[in-house]
Amino acid sequence: MDALLLAANLIFDPKVLWVIVAASAFGMFVGAMPGLTATMATALLVPITFFMDPVPALGAIVAATTMAIFAGDIPAAMLRIPGTPASAAYTDESYAMSKKGELDLNMGVNLVFSVLGGLIGVAILILAAPALAEAAINFSSFEYFWLALLGLTCAVFMSSDLPLKGITSLLFGLAINTIGIDPSAGFPRFTFGSVELLQGISFIPAMIGMFALSELLRGAVTVDHQGAVIAQKIGNIFTGIFAVFKRYWRNFLRGSAIGVMIGALPGAGADIAAWISFAVSKRFSKTPEKFGTGHVEGIVDATSANNSALGAAWIPALVFGIPGDSITAIVIGVLYMKGMNPGPTVFLQNPQFIYAVFLIFILANLLMLPLGWAAIKCSKQLLRVPRNVLLPVILMFCVVGAYAMTNSPYGIIIMLVLGIIGWLMEEHGFPIAPAILGLVLGEMLEQNFMTSMIKADGSLLGFFERPIAAGLGIVTVLIWGAMIWRSFKPKSGIIPGLDSPGA
Repeated sequence: MDALLLAANLIFDPKVLWVIVAASAFGMFVGAMPGLTATMATALLVPITFFMDPVPALGAIVAATTMAIFAGDIPAAMLRIPGTPASAAYTDESYAMSKKGELDLNMGVNLVFSVLGGLIGVAILILAAPALAEAAINFSSFEYFWLALLGLTCAVFMSSDLPLKGITSLLFGLAINTIGIDPSAGFPRFTFGSVELLQGISFIPAMIGMFALSELLRGAVTVDHQGAVIAQKIGNIFTGIFAVFKRYWRNFLRGSAIGVMIGALPGAGADIAAWISFAVSKRFSKTPEKFGTGHVEGIVDATSANNSALGAAWIPALVFGIPGDSITAIVIGVLYMKGMNPGPTVFLQNPQFIYAVFLIFILANLLMLPLGWAAIKCSKQLLRVPRNVLLPVILMFCVVGAYAMTNSPYGIIIMLVLGIIGWLMEEHGFPIAPAILGLVLGEMLEQNFMTSMIKADGSLLGFFERPIAAGLGIVTVLIWGAMIWRSFKPKSGIIPGLDSPGA
């Protein structure tokens, strides 16, 4: 209770509240702009949070990402262009609904069910994280090794329908993580005599390059197919929401549950949760023939899922230091930067900061209602911002941010090199998320492996002697087996029901 009261005092400071509101508006803008993702919003905020105290820094990231996931629904409904990948699953359905003259109801459903789904995800985070942290205190290097390996495995398994490309991306991230000084022996690796490379590949400039700069390059070299905004006037977006909830409340609960389960898996994230929830909605609908014609049922499922997945993704990040998605991978870097090493001990050493994160999530989801309404009302003007004006401004933020994290041109060089590599990877179908997770978890994986080998005197059986470690090891091996088995089958998508022409 003392920690909760201290967290409330930290949150309701006028300066912190101002940061949360400003970050919410920034996240709403980034999410509403086609091609600019929630991950990019987080990446661009990191250099600014470097100069903040821990609570406003975390508040800015939580608020921006919460708003950006919802705001991606706005261009999806008006332009048939998802603002973020988390909105892609139901973009066609949403646009078809708007063309039918139901833009108001469409926007209202997206907003209200995003808020409700987000609150469900926060509730699960509040209940699950402290309970898991109590158990995780007893974890040894064996359990953490398997957790890190499981996180990397899930990232490959969930992020691409071509596991070989996911594995290649992961190995690239692990490879560049070895640059610098060996954490076990203290010997320089792959530095080629460079003093700068002794510090390794700085995570924040790498992340800005691979997520933000690669998106800018894609926007600069591709033709903008953005069409005219739906010419429909926006009225009262809350009319008819209660009737939709009364009819589809089971869909809301099911979508939120799927979002929580998928979000808590390392490497999955809100976009995977939305696709799976939309596919499940169509599979179990009483009127599946209406899907594709502007039917609100699938939108209720998917928009609840992608917002509930946000809070759930923080569970493995806070409890184990394992990123739940690309956003929490960035958050882990911020936590380390602020001296808050993620893991079970953070609940003992800095409980007020953890409770502050919980309160910020609740506040951000409640703020989404008025700010989302304002963004919807202003959306037609917002979507007309020329990309040739927007992209150079974002590039400037990327350069300043990369420089600020290292105080040298070294950060800019990392950003540029990995940004170009990230763009080339995505152009050829290689997902970026496994590479980033490899960069984040590589050191944890290596250190715990070496420590465990020393404890077990070089015996691999030692990794299976403790009950929890054995359970995690068996699950990881089974996932590998599933990936190998799937590789011998005809190529298909990872989500059942989405490969058929009308899915």
